[in-house]
Amino acid sequence: MPTILISGGIVIDGTGGPERRADVLVDGDRIVAIGTGLAGDRVLDATGCVVAPGFIDIHTHYDAQVFWDPSLTPSSFHGVTTVIAGNCGFSIAPTRPEHRDLIARTLENVEDMDVAALAAGVPWNFSTFPEYLEAVGALPLGLNFGAYVGHTALRLFVMGDDAYERAASAEEIERMVEVLADALDHGAAGFATSVAPTHRGVDGKPVPSRFAERAELEALFNAVGAAGRGVVEVTPGETLPVADIYDLQIAAGVPFTVTALLAQPSGGHRSFAELNRAGWERGAKVWPQVSPRPLAFAMSLAEPFTFNVNPVFGDLMGATLDERRAAYGDLQWRAAAIEKWKEGTFMVPRWETFEVAENPVDPSLEGRRIVDIAAERGLEPFDAVMELALADPGLATRVRCVVANDDVDEVAFLLNEEHVALGLSDAGAHVGQLCDAPQATDLLGNWVRDRAVMSLPEAIRRLTKAQADMFGLVDRGVLRDGAIADIVVFDPTTVAPGPIRRVADFPAGSERLTADAPVGVRHVLVNGQPIRVDERQVDGAAPGVLVAPGR
Repeated sequence: MPTILISGGIVIDGTGGPERRADVLVDGDRIVAIGTGLAGDRVLDATGCVVAPGFIDIHTHYDAQVFWDPSLTPSSFHGVTTVIAGNCGFSIAPTRPEHRDLIARTLENVEDMDVAALAAGVPWNFSTFPEYLEAVGALPLGLNFGAYVGHTALRLFVMGDDAYERAASAEEIERMVEVLADALDHGAAGFATSVAPTHRGVDGKPVPSRFAERAELEALFNAVGAAGRGVVEVTPGETLPVADIYDLQIAAGVPFTVTALLAQPSGGHRSFAELNRAGWERGAKVWPQVSPRPLAFAMSLAEPFTFNVNPVFGDLMGATLDERRAAYGDLQWRAAAIEKWKEGTFMVPRWETFEVAENPVDPSLEGRRIVDIAAERGLEPFDAVMELALADPGLATRVRCVVANDDVDEVAFLLNEEHVALGLSDAGAHVGQLCDAPQATDLLGNWVRDRAVMSLPEAIRRLTKAQADMFGLVDRGVLRDGAIADIVVFDPTTVAPGPIRRVADFPAGSERLTADAPVGVRHVLVNGQPIRVDERQVDGAAPGVLVAPGR
């Protein structure tokens, strides 16, 4: 294989140390020299660009998409070279044949995945988690791929349909621990779970992981600790509050990461940040995930994800379109929904953030704020949304709303917290509602260059070495002699996420949002092979491998 010389760039090595002007020489899948006056068989020009380790995205949901899109787009356009899937407890293995449809319908509700796309795109040539990894490893991967064992799939595999109904017995917990231990031995990245109220599965029921009692959770966390490798990812909720996670991490002894620490209008993120500092002071290693991007959804009124936390909307999750339309038109039903929002504090709509994203009936409304439309029509904002929905027989109107993380100063505060991890890109999930896969290019352009919230070396460390160290990925996340050649070359003066657009390129004609035109991402190498050269993807490039803690 010819050597590759990345020439004339500014090397930022991922450690947080100062930049230096140097060439990088790659031979096979390794960096063999960094310095001046080097020569190689093939030269990639990096003049005016930063040469950095490839970015590691620790919060994706590519578990299914990898089968029909092993290039893992759009992450691969944005300098990402390694992804971790299975977050929030929603892996697609282990899965018995009789539960494949149940898993698909669960993913439809919790992660906005199209059941038709899953049916057409996932070969289901696996049942156990090791078989799943073997099937993924046989694909022409564009990026490196690791995955958690998801709690929902694990419960269904051991408990059958009862996983959606009850707590586990002691014998079932023991069996889950055995299955998880075997998966970890075969290369699972760790274990992920969710008890979040947003996570409603089939027919609006709580997902199986939400039925787990503390004994079950502790046993599974400690199983990762017993393996001595891997990460535990938790999406907390009432039955597993954030404050409890620090003691659980200390007991298990492996890193925990929490989804997510986002700027909230209530200011609750400040308390979470203080809690995290106190936890680290007493020895806990818990990494809340932060993001530079606002948490925003462009949701269809046929499946309004953020509204479904409200039990009145949750009851409609198994309803037909006609039943949903009837509810939306019922003023008493609307009043009941409003009363439930008055009782709560979580995901209560912030109507001032709502705007029309897509309206097939009247495109002239697209981009307009709901509060303005409501005022013109003499309606309350919620009634305006319902009337816009009902104007379209298919409820295809989409409204965009911001849930959290839109206060620039507070986001900057969180990004600069010491013991946090960049995460929650959610790449591969909610694909019809959001596209946050450009997280890295957003951070580097909008936050580091334009807002100067942190130094460029520090931002790169957080995108690379910090992530690799958490997961125990050997020889990744840094540029040094002997390290694996996962490399991104980008122009720091222009790097940006680029536009987001809707396409219909998934199986069964399913739509998604994508960000396929980033700015300033010049070259990307995965395991020493270019997948992007001169801002264009390399057709057929498939150098990705499975990654696992300690390997």
